[in-house]
Amino acid sequence: MFGYRVPAPDEAMLISGGRRGLGGAPFRVVTGHGKFVLPVFRKTRFLTLSMCEAEVTETCVTKQGISLHVRAVIAFKVGNDTESIINAGQRFLSDQDQMSVLTGRIFAGHLRAIIGSMTVEEIVTERQKLAAEVLDTSKLEMAKIGLIVDSLQIQSIDDGDTGYIDAMSAPHKAAIQRQAQIAQAQATQASVEAEQVAARNQAEYARQTAIVKAEYSAEVDRAQAQAAQAGPLAQAHAQQEVLAAQTELAQRAAQLRQQQLVAEVVKPAEAEAERIKVLAIADAERMKIQAEAAASHDRVALDRMLIDQLPLIVKEAAGGLAGANVNVLNGADGLGEIAAGLVAQGLTILDSVRQNLGGQNSEGGAAKTNVPLQLQGYSRTPVDVDGDEPEGSSAN
Repeated sequence: MFGYRVPAPDEAMLISGGRRGLGGAPFRVVTGHGKFVLPVFRKTRFLTLSMCEAEVTETCVTKQGISLHVRAVIAFKVGNDTESIINAGQRFLSDQDQMSVLTGRIFAGHLRAIIGSMTVEEIVTERQKLAAEVLDTSKLEMAKIGLIVDSLQIQSIDDGDTGYIDAMSAPHKAAIQRQAQIAQAQATQASVEAEQVAARNQAEYARQTAIVKAEYSAEVDRAQAQAAQAGPLAQAHAQQEVLAAQTELAQRAAQLRQQQLVAEVVKPAEAEAERIKVLAIADAERMKIQAEAAASHDRVALDRMLIDQLPLIVKEAAGGLAGANVNVLNGADGLGEIAAGLVAQGLTILDSVRQNLGGQNSEGGAAKTNVPLQLQGYSRTPVDVDGDEPEGSSAN
């Protein structure tokens, strides 16, 4: 729009003409927004607020009287506040490049003053301290002209041809070189050891590889040999298993046949033999019982027969006494004794016959119970009443 002006973000718009600005400034300051400016009646100028740079190269003398060439870089800008913009605008608005020149000169003076109060060792080893002191001493002056310093960097310090800094650094260089040599020797030793280890590892790897190859070759040979023998061995194992199975089958068949023979022949034969034995024992027992019964019956019959023959025996004995000359001295008692003697003789004869029959029977011949008893050659002996044989008597 005609007459409406807007400053850039890194600029400050200064409007002159009309009423005065803050603090009696001959212009008004506008930043961050636009402003309507009457043409012809108002004049608009712009002051940069961006970062500026100033480089300082100065020869300074130290506290020890040694000249040093110092190079520094200063980063600065116009302050953002209205007072700083007014101060910078009044000094640099017409020639803004003068800000870098003036800033360099200000810092060069402060740099010479501070380096003059320090030694070379302090300057070399404590650059940050040097920069901080320069900033502190220049801050007030920079604020008066509306500038603020963001940073100060000491880029280089050189003593020219004096060689002081080199001499100062020589022990450190020697120590560093010595350390470097030691490090190099250690690195070389480590490299040699690493090479030796690598060589040993390679030799061990080659040895292990050869062993593995040999083992692999031997394993391959064994596998091939086993493969070559696998067929015959398998056939032999199969035949052996078949023979074992046939042997086991034959054994089982023999056991089965043995069991069949025992069941069909041995057991029936044993049973038949046992039956015959039992029958024979029973028959023998029956015959024994029958024999014992028959013998007992024969003895009973013999005894009965002998008893039946006893009167005849006594009669025959008495008949022998009939023609004997017997004198009875004691009357009836004597006769009784003679009768008793006859009976006793009959019993004796009966007992003798029984024993003879019994002996024959025990020798295997059964007594004949139906044979009549014969008494032949019986001697008739006269007996007196006292039982003595009389003189002159004899038996026929």
